[in-house]
Amino acid sequence: MPEFLGPVAGFGVTFKAMFKKRLTEQYPEYKKPTAPRFHGRHQLNRHPDGLEKCVGCELCAWACPADAIYVEGADNTEEERYSPGERYGRVYQINYARCILCGLCIEACPTRALTMTNEYELADRTRESLIFTKEQLLAGLEEGMVESPHSIFPGMDEGDYYRGAVTEAAPGTVRQVAVSKGEKPDENVVAADGTEIGPDPDAERDANVAPAPGGGTPAGTGDEA
Repeated sequence: MPEFLGPVAGFGVTFKAMFKKRLTEQYPEYKKPTAPRFHGRHQLNRHPDGLEKCVGCELCAWACPADAIYVEGADNTEEERYSPGERYGRVYQINYARCILCGLCIEACPTRALTMTNEYELADRTRESLIFTKEQLLAGLEEGMVESPHSIFPGMDEGDYYRGAVTEAAPGTVRQVAVSKGEKPDENVVAADGTEIGPDPDAERDANVAPAPGGGTPAGTGDEA
């Protein structure tokens, strides 16, 4: 090719595009559907009874190449249980100013607690608003679920949850008092059908039982002997 034709060849793609039909996306009036496995905003999933799948293992944070995930785990108790296992994710944050939506975090998650949705509208005005907290990422409640914390399904263990043996909250399951979040024991508890049934009966009973003289077991609790 002669040297003087080099610039002409370089603009070949430009000249071809000049005569093609223009494609204009009418966004946001029209939002193009995403692919089924599109990597969008993350979601923290729940078990069918409402308990959280996240066990606070921090593997997602270790797998993130952009250091965009921050996790703090904590121990469950029988009085305040968020997941079927020993631990749960007490603090969970994703910084979308850093996240590159690569999906390595969801591959590292051993419990399928973290998945990615088709939501891609994440732009905002401040950096602080791009840091999504656990409350923003946690999946909403569906039919048959009770908001965590609440007790594990009677007769079941952690393995039963992952084998799919639990399909909904047990009848009569009520939400426990989230003391770690600053809630008071006298606040109303929520039943499995979503209705408030008044103060936690166990907490109210414990608050009204006076301690026995000498620091012994309170009388009337059935544990005197």
